[in-house]
Amino acid sequence: MTRNVVMTIAGSDSGGGAGIQADLKTFQELGAFGTSAITAITSQNTLGVHDVYPVGVKNVVSQIKAILDDFPVGAIKTGMLFSAEIIHDVADTLKDYDQPPLVIDPVMIAKGGASLLLNEAVHTLKTELLPLATIITPNIPEAEVLTGLTIVSDNDVENAARKLITMGAKAVVLKGGHRDTKSYAEDLFLTANGERFIMRSERIHTKDTHGTGCTFSAAIAARLAQGFTASDAVIDAKYFIQAAIANGQQLGAGHGPTNHWAYRELSEKTRKEVIIIE
Repeated sequence: MTRNVVMTIAGSDSGGGAGIQADLKTFQELGAFGTSAITAITSQNTLGVHDVYPVGVKNVVSQIKAILDDFPVGAIKTGMLFSAEIIHDVADTLKDYDQPPLVIDPVMIAKGGASLLLNEAVHTLKTELLPLATIITPNIPEAEVLTGLTIVSDNDVENAARKLITMGAKAVVLKGGHRDTKSYAEDLFLTANGERFIMRSERIHTKDTHGTGCTFSAAIAARLAQGFTASDAVIDAKYFIQAAIANGQQLGAGHGPTNHWAYRELSEKTRKEVIIIE
């Protein structure tokens, strides 16, 4: 049985830089076969999200079941889930199957500031979906919402990651790109078994950062489906997103998309730009 099929459960981005579109591009670039369940349709471009049209919960569940009933899915990632009802039914549906590794990207706010998760859905995400996570990949603002902690210092990052572990996640990647007090970015990886390292990279000054979280978590899911360990999947995903950000396509007047094919061309160079600190 192939372990090379990945499913993304997320929203559609008409601009192609984030959501389902970014996930499928990432899967393809890493040699994985992508499948999808769409939770919402957004009208957006590099300037922001203009409209959000949620998909009916029954249809979301139907899409998930159609894939899991037929395809040998090696990993699943979730992105924009939007409502408490969708999160609840997604979690319940996944529990009915021999669940492959699950990567949760707790999408809450778009680059332009639009809310992509209803306030009442946060509790459901924390209590019903997070405990199923193989890896959860919050940025600083998302981790603050999930943990109720203020994250400023390195100790704050550690404490937030540990709290997410106590909430049920088997592993956490707490992304540090929002901390602008350093000339470099640091992402903390921590597991329930105590494995820990930091991925440090030079901060890239660019406006082409739309879809970074989607792309990073999709790369993790692709590598997990291919049999990578959690730590190796996270490190390779970091290489992937580093190349994608550093080689943006300069599209649109706002936050442009990353470059999903850059890793294929520049993987060896990118590996030298990321330092793993154990």
